[in-house]
Amino acid sequence: MNEIIRSLFERKSVRQFTGKDIDEETRELLLLAASHAPTAGNQQLYTIIDIRSREIKDKLAVSCDNQPFIKTAPMVLIFCADCKKWDDAYRSIGLEPKNAGEGDLFISIEDAIIAAQNVVTAAESLGLGSCYIGDIIENREFHKDLLKLPDRVVPIGMLVIGYPTEGQKKRPKPQRCDQKFIVHTDSYRTLSDDELREMLEYKAGERTYEEWLTAFCKRKYDSDFCKEMTRSAKAYIKEFE
Repeated sequence: MNEIIRSLFERKSVRQFTGKDIDEETRELLLLAASHAPTAGNQQLYTIIDIRSREIKDKLAVSCDNQPFIKTAPMVLIFCADCKKWDDAYRSIGLEPKNAGEGDLFISIEDAIIAAQNVVTAAESLGLGSCYIGDIIENREFHKDLLKLPDRVVPIGMLVIGYPTEGQKKRPKPQRCDQKFIVHTDSYRTLSDDELREMLEYKAGERTYEEWLTAFCKRKYDSDFCKEMTRSAKAYIKEFE
């Protein structure tokens, strides 16, 4: 197994950092790795906000579902799907293009997340840990004000990056579902109830499958933060209607 594949297999989310800073050369290297990601039409339909302010980190740690490790991370990056820059460029030379629509939003989301994953992979190769924070999608009005986001610029993902503690290094990576449930051939296949149980039952531990799945549904799928994320996402989408 080559080192890139090994790195992808071993990478796990890190939420505790040593406190060691990330030097400027390494920071620039990670950001450059983002810009080399695949991108639709070579447009790079994203903007990365590099959060340096301690005050903003403190606020994000609260607004992103109260996760205090955000404020201790040496590097915090917010990846925004950006449909504004190209539209501004077109109009700056007198063109009158269509308004960016939902399709433009979707393709810019793809660009932003691909760029973020390049940073995750690069960070892992340099001995750095990272964690995605999807909660940046929540609290739309607060985050738009905090980050001074204009319409048609959507914060789609946040990364916290730092040097992992020894405990984080030794923590086992969570098991993934068997590939036979993830990869379908030629077309989508709806899984049976028995197959769904087989796919997920290992997660239940000492509880029954029904007990675990009920608790997980309440904690994640039907949670207040998930409902808030949906509310905010709908509000963002309205900017493209």
